[in-house]
Amino acid sequence: MRHAFRDWYPFLLAVLATLPGLAMRALHPEISPLVMAGLTGGAILAASFMLMWACEVAQLDIPQTLALAVVALIAVLPEYAVDMYFTWMAGQHPESEYSHYAIANMTGANRLLIGVGWSAIVLVCWMRFRSAVVVEAERRTDLVFLAMATAYAFIIPIKGSLAWYDGVALVSMYAWYIWIVSRRPCTEFEAEGPAEVLARLPKGHRRIATLSLFLFAAVVILADAELFSESLVASGKVLGINEFLLVQWLAPIASEAPEFIVSLMFAMRGHASIALGSLISSKLNQWTLLVGMIPGVYAASSGSMHPPIPMDSHQLNEILLTAAQSLFAICLLLRMRIGMKGAALLFVLFLAQFVSPFIQAPVEAAMGLPHVPDRLHVWFSLVYVVLAGGLLLLRPRTLLDLRYGFRV
Repeated sequence: MRHAFRDWYPFLLAVLATLPGLAMRALHPEISPLVMAGLTGGAILAASFMLMWACEVAQLDIPQTLALAVVALIAVLPEYAVDMYFTWMAGQHPESEYSHYAIANMTGANRLLIGVGWSAIVLVCWMRFRSAVVVEAERRTDLVFLAMATAYAFIIPIKGSLAWYDGVALVSMYAWYIWIVSRRPCTEFEAEGPAEVLARLPKGHRRIATLSLFLFAAVVILADAELFSESLVASGKVLGINEFLLVQWLAPIASEAPEFIVSLMFAMRGHASIALGSLISSKLNQWTLLVGMIPGVYAASSGSMHPPIPMDSHQLNEILLTAAQSLFAICLLLRMRIGMKGAALLFVLFLAQFVSPFIQAPVEAAMGLPHVPDRLHVWFSLVYVVLAGGLLLLRPRTLLDLRYGFRV
């Protein structure tokens, strides 16, 4: 009995953590936005863990093609829920800041995945095994489609809009990717941690438990997304912190944390290639589906495809910087391996651009320069592109090898 309780303890803890957020949704109490953000954010975090466990076990029962599509979508549901809420509200209130929040959340999530997620996996692998992370050759498919999406992303700031046809192009890339990988042979699946507890259940009970986790977690996330998003913005006003920055970094941290933790656990167990591979897939998912859904949701909310979601120069520069970081990360991985030097550079550049909004004005003042918004965004984008170009000049053949990613 004691062992049975210990096995199911993570699930019980996760359910209990969701209850305060659900209570906030049902009761709508007048409480501090800081407390509201903490309770609803905690509920989303707990539900995210449930989704990760359910996604792992679902691969035992769902046909591979369906598993690839469903698991990819559900695993990032927390991030999608927050971003799609901001996008929907932007369509309802086009004069508001919601469109800026949608772009902030999307770019923050994408840059965190690479700057923190990829770097952390390499660091753990190096500390435990003193080796670089080598990813499987099959991941070249992820890289080639990530490269295609990144190349397309550079077009968005150049033309100055994120329109419905951009969404069609990006979602089509992901559909093409799914078509290729779904035609490959199935690989043996080994559940670990809480997912292993579900995997040991009899088939009928396992399917019911997995479906229940999916449904419960989805209800929690959808119920709390609005309260979490609004309380996060309100918290920024209470604390005197730029709401854009809170939405860009704090919200993605809450929604990406379970995936980061699971990947780190894989890396610590000696499966760094699987860990990094899962984060590469997540980056591709968000850089295609998440970005691609924004113009569609905005059009549905506003009732028209014209004009596209409003963006000013700051949002366009955010997309430019995110695309430039993605380009550099792809070039680092073209040899299908990444070591400590590359990971350290990814993290240092991410950290520098993360703090740049806070130090730009004082630095400009100290140097006697006029304040130019997003000056550092453009410079960091240039640095990423130059570094990527240097890597391509050093090993041009690795870029040609990406063509093998189109093989079924």
